[in-house]
Amino acid sequence: MIWYEYISAIGQDSHRYEDTGGEDSGQKKNTRLILGGFEIPGGTPLKANSDGDVLLHALTNAISGITCVNVLGAEADRLCLEEGVRDSSEYVKLALGSMYGIRITHVSFSVECKTPKLSPYIENIRESVADLLGITPDSVGITATSGEGLSAFGKGEGIMVFCSLTARRAYGDDTCRQTEEGLPEL
Repeated sequence: MIWYEYISAIGQDSHRYEDTGGEDSGQKKNTRLILGGFEIPGGTPLKANSDGDVLLHALTNAISGITCVNVLGAEADRLCLEEGVRDSSEYVKLALGSMYGIRITHVSFSVECKTPKLSPYIENIRESVADLLGITPDSVGITATSGEGLSAFGKGEGIMVFCSLTARRAYGDDTCRQTEEGLPEL
């Protein structure tokens, strides 16, 4: 009989909306709002070096919390700025590559923004994230709030996402042991 231990992590990310004014920041401007790999019709794009998918960035950070291998930051910047990889699903896939023997069982997102209203798109986002993670959509929870306008996100300046991730691994599997290079030992 195999015994499992359940582990969890939290990821967070936030982005401002693209400035639609004429000033050029030097960054390639996003033209679409993508959340969880799903394009939100008519949504204001987020400012980022990547596609700005704040949901997948929070997910990537949560996976990094499980594996103890950080992807966003230097590695994602290298992929984006040097190799031109702007698709945030590629960052999630990179993070999943460090999940040695760990299986995601549930993921939950809490999104704060004034606009867009996400309720019409939640099922699409759930299916997109489930497909990316290889889990069923009923294992992907998404809630959204305006936060009563108390924060910059609730006032319409951008989007903030928290992601809670639950995973399991065989009892005693010490995945977070790292070598001096920062990668897990196999």
